[in-house]
Amino acid sequence: MRDRRFRIALVLIAAAGHSFGQVQTKESQAAITPAAALARLKEGNARFVSGTPKARDWSAKVIATAPGQYPFAAVLSCMDSRAPAEIILDQGIGDMFSLRSAGNVVDTDALGGLEFATKVVGAKLVVVMGHTSCGAVKGAIDDVKLGNLTMLLQKIRPVVATVNPAGTSSDAAYVDRVAEANVRHTLKEIRQKSKIIRELADSGKVGLAGAMYDVGTGKVTFLAD
Repeated sequence: MRDRRFRIALVLIAAAGHSFGQVQTKESQAAITPAAALARLKEGNARFVSGTPKARDWSAKVIATAPGQYPFAAVLSCMDSRAPAEIILDQGIGDMFSLRSAGNVVDTDALGGLEFATKVVGAKLVVVMGHTSCGAVKGAIDDVKLGNLTMLLQKIRPVVATVNPAGTSSDAAYVDRVAEANVRHTLKEIRQKSKIIRELADSGKVGLAGAMYDVGTGKVTFLAD
């Protein structure tokens, strides 16, 4: 046990003096603004697209974050295997909360998670991130009926009607327009259904942002209000 504590101490010392061992702290979380948090995610995706992600000592980060977590952002994204949020935004252990559901839809469980992330833990930014060629969006367009998936897709169906109820899932551009509209719809639902997040956003303590990830290029485009 003593040897293990000694090894951990050495790792923490090394991490403190090396950039790829740095992690979010209570102080760094308190200091970051919603705008700066958004800029940090944009910079992370730029590194990912250019193929120059930050070097990270993952073992050191595991040890350094074990006592507690101070993420600066929370990202609600789709469960699509091509869109892992931490990777495409180039963030490390302890940097951000990641909530994922098919079609990046929001329910009471997701809202509770976002409220925990912001009000309790102190994250300064909530991002809803959709993506191109979304299977859940295609399923909603086609009005697919399949077990529990049926009810999930029904959350996206109203968005389909606002874009063009006559569109088809074979039209890639149309699918992506619905996916973007769905991101905006989810952001609206978060504000409407969570008094906690709405008050944090209105006071400027927490930012809300939408984004679309291109599965063909790796680029994340953050949406204008």
